[in-house]
Amino acid sequence: MSTESQQTIDEKNDIYNNVKKSLLSRYLHPDRSVVSRVKQGVDLPMLITVILLVCFGSVMIFSSGYVYALQHFDDSFFFVKRQFFFCVLGIAVMTVISHIDYKIFRRFALPVFVASLLFLMLVLVPGIGVTAKGATRWLGIGPLQFQPSEIAKFSLVLILSDYVARNSDRIKKFKYGIMIPAVITITVCALTILERHMSGTIILFMIGACMIFISGASMKWLLGIGGTFSAAILSVILFTDYAKKRIDVWLNPESDLLGGGWQPYQSLLAIGSGGFFGVGLGNSYQKHLWLPEPHNDFIFSVVCEELGFIGASTLIGLFVYLMIRGFIIAKRAPDTFSSMLAAGLTAKVGLQAILNIAVVTASIPTTGIALPFFSYGGSALVMQMAEMGIVLSISRFSRIKEL
Repeated sequence: MSTESQQTIDEKNDIYNNVKKSLLSRYLHPDRSVVSRVKQGVDLPMLITVILLVCFGSVMIFSSGYVYALQHFDDSFFFVKRQFFFCVLGIAVMTVISHIDYKIFRRFALPVFVASLLFLMLVLVPGIGVTAKGATRWLGIGPLQFQPSEIAKFSLVLILSDYVARNSDRIKKFKYGIMIPAVITITVCALTILERHMSGTIILFMIGACMIFISGASMKWLLGIGGTFSAAILSVILFTDYAKKRIDVWLNPESDLLGGGWQPYQSLLAIGSGGFFGVGLGNSYQKHLWLPEPHNDFIFSVVCEELGFIGASTLIGLFVYLMIRGFIIAKRAPDTFSSMLAAGLTAKVGLQAILNIAVVTASIPTTGIALPFFSYGGSALVMQMAEMGIVLSISRFSRIKEL
């Protein structure tokens, strides 16, 4: 056979293989971002990091909260016993979910989102919403209570992941990349702000903004909307007495020690007292009824005081590493939906950690934002562990070259 004839045959084979790959990609994988999936074990570094954060958090809940628990519940182990139960439950939930194919969750994206909106509405109904600590943000089922806003955070990531996967080819257009995701986000935020749950509203808004950014929406629209939003916030601060007062107290907490300045002032005292090595585990002075919510929103202050710069840096390092592993999993995910879901759930944890530490260090005005895996709260912990289970489930699959 001549060289020219062999070359012609090779060219025909190449054309045939290209058509075959195109048909396989189109009909076997309707989502064109899918190439092929290979199942493996979970991402071990991610799993170990989550377990370390949960264990570290449990130790600090006991250390920071035993004085408060003894004073208010006559049992110094009150918080840690409950948190230990939810830790075990959360690990069990995470393990089970990590063995479930993440594609199943896509089927329930819309029902979960609608259910979360209904839960948020039910909180506003007199006699149904549970009031605690002066706010009505909980729903109760028997002895158990949960915040619908925690479910809303997850449902927002889930619905936007599904939406982006369905519209990935037109996400650069304003209508599909900005307007529709913004409407979805604002709907959830509007219901949350009716509960006067400002911290929850801020986190939900930032989750939505992150999802829009991660989706690859047009940067010119993102920058334009970001600038407009920043200008609106600045106008509210400059021309609203209430907002101006909060900013003044934030900048000078000593000016209102009996009011809004008490929490940030005591928190800064705790952080400053820790030094480089801390005063020792269990030896915090500020947790002796000086620092409000030492086992909850301000637990990072106690970490700084008892474990010093070393302990605080270790905690921050664990969160940073968790985010790195989460985004690596998202990058290696086999399709658009799983990539968006892993990135969104990772960003959610990272945002909450950043905002909590910013509040505790008085870098931003005080608002109630819990530290993931550390702050006391059973329903929130189980929800966070379940979300990490989904990320671990996604990590079981990696993208490989086309067939």
